[in-house]
Amino acid sequence: MPFPATRMRRLRGTDTFRALVRETELSPAHLIMPAFVIAGEGIREEIPSMPGVERYSISNLVEHAGEVVAAGIGTMLIFGIPADKDEVGSGAYDDEGIVQMAVRALKEAHPDLTVITDVCLCEYTSHGHCGIPDADGKIQNDLSVELIAKTAISHADAGADAVAPSDMMDGRVGAIRFQLDEEGHPDVPILAYSAKYSSAFYGPFRDAAESTPGFGDRRGYQMDPSNAAEAVREAELDLEEGADMLMVKPATPYMDIIRRVKEATGAPLAAYHVSGEYSALKAAALNGWLDERQAVLETLTGIRRAGADAIITYYAKEAAGWLQ
Repeated sequence: MPFPATRMRRLRGTDTFRALVRETELSPAHLIMPAFVIAGEGIREEIPSMPGVERYSISNLVEHAGEVVAAGIGTMLIFGIPADKDEVGSGAYDDEGIVQMAVRALKEAHPDLTVITDVCLCEYTSHGHCGIPDADGKIQNDLSVELIAKTAISHADAGADAVAPSDMMDGRVGAIRFQLDEEGHPDVPILAYSAKYSSAFYGPFRDAAESTPGFGDRRGYQMDPSNAAEAVREAELDLEEGADMLMVKPATPYMDIIRRVKEATGAPLAAYHVSGEYSALKAAALNGWLDERQAVLETLTGIRRAGADAIITYYAKEAAGWLQ
């Protein structure tokens, strides 16, 4: 019936009615906390371009993880920053590497915490690229995939609950799945960075991880921001290769991609609310330009509404506190 018989405001008048008809739920269970672990001892250093986010040495990461668990968050995504870097990113697949040691410490201290590891070479290479360049500076796909799969195995051996390849090399999901199965880790899932765009919003992360490319850029392997159908194709290929969960990165500028991938695949889907998205909100809040709590929860709800089952966000701990 048309107005005045139909009045949409009737079910907006009280908190109870709004809760009864709410279509999208956001809870701490939907959030994943990313964290940076760095070589050394007793380190908690704030990242200037990401106010409120720190790098942690292993013991301090374990302490931070306790705070994350207490906030009601059950999952963390770990990025490593090694003491030394080289041309082939050997620290990424070193069994005594920074992430491998951190995973063992986290699982010992917090056995119920789900630990996902970022699988890439960019934090470990002296040139900052996600793969190995040839003499002309072109990233070699197949050689890089071998080392990325080797990295995933070392993380699983250390006790990682899931591995998340973020390099965007072709075929890396299939290579990782094959190696995990061959090496006795058939139950370790792969969270694939399926639609990872070449984005300006990664700037603060590159400061945090010291992974800015030393030459060129990553447009040769990360996706063109103009493309949408390609993201669906990437996601479908990753599923065919054995991915258990997909990811779209970044989140807020790509909510249409989140929706398209979710509708096309129906697969479990994460979205990464990346460093630049975090820093933009944080800077506006620190300047008093918006209400941080309301803006963050609205943003995360929008990402969920677009189709994300899980959200990786540097706001995870704060958001969990606001939600509770």
